Amino acid sequence: MTSTVPSSTAASAVDEPSRWQRIAAPAYTLGGLGAATLALHLRDPHQGGSWGYCPSAALGFWCPGCGGLRAVNDLTNGDVGAAASSNLLFIVLLPFIVFLLGRWTVDRWVGREREPDARLVAIGTVTLCVVALAFAIVRNLPAGSWLAP
Repeated sequence: MTSTVPSSTAASAVDEPSRWQRIAAPAYTLGGLGAATLALHLRDPHQGGSWGYCPSAALGFWCPGCGGLRAVNDLTNGDVGAAASSNLLFIVLLPFIVFLLGRWTVDRWVGREREPDARLVAIGTVTLCVVALAFAIVRNLPAGSWLAP
């Protein structure tokens, strides 16, 4: 006796990507972030000019990202206080970044597809932009100088 597989099942089995194909984007992303983190650990960004010069700092103001490289270096050395002193916004956002990267990786691993909630993405994006702008403004004011890297 021979059994036949319905054509819709056979077609979906052929079209379904392998686990490696699903996990490739998160794997490359995490690999690149790991390599950048290792490079920041090995070449200390606290040394002036070791990673070039920040254009906004050269113009005399601190952008929301200023101090981010130093914060990563401080974290790789286990100094959370110094990392927070370098860029507090990055330290506050880091758990969210890790969570989203982890969820993306696990979803790809198990083959789960999530439809992004457009409203939630829009609210999150606007909120992040407003917080980053407020952080940049406050860290450049005399009262917020403690937020400067």
